Amino acid sequence: MCHERTLNIFKGCPPFYSLFLSVASAFCLPREIPKDSEAHFTGARDKELMKLNYITSCIIQAAIKVHKVLGPGLLESVYQKCMSIELEKMGLKVEAEMELPVFYGDRKITDLGFRLDLLVESSVIVELKSVEEIKPVHRKQLITYLRLANKELGLLINFNEVLLKKGIVRIVNAFKDEDAD
Repeated sequence: MCHERTLNIFKGCPPFYSLFLSVASAFCLPREIPKDSEAHFTGARDKELMKLNYITSCIIQAAIKVHKVLGPGLLESVYQKCMSIELEKMGLKVEAEMELPVFYGDRKITDLGFRLDLLVESSVIVELKSVEEIKPVHRKQLITYLRLANKELGLLINFNEVLLKKGIVRIVNAFKDEDAD
């Protein structure tokens, strides 16, 4: 689904979008795994990683499309709504402004601790920014969200870049608790 839209979304894009697209599409999940490669993707973990790569590829493609249409300099809330629209058009489940409660041990400290900008397919957290540059505190914020939500992968996307690929950071939660899901 994500791969099909590649050709339509990026017709007429500047060359750097096409280059970035080719990199992003390399991670797009094929409709079916070729027979000769089944031995490499037999484990559930491999399939889970392929799914995560597919989702992040679609998120990046949606971000590029939104950035191409709107450009840099708008509020995060505008980009968030547009990203939700694009991802839903791709057939992905998107939750916006999802509340993330904070627990200490087995006690809930607060319901309104944090809000995730986007949670895609209940797997990937997307933190959107429209700032001059991504700072270490923005990365730490996403890492905290990944830990609290027990998610493995997040994307930090800064739309206030002339070239969007300079504003995309992929962050992996190395401490995901396998038993919590």
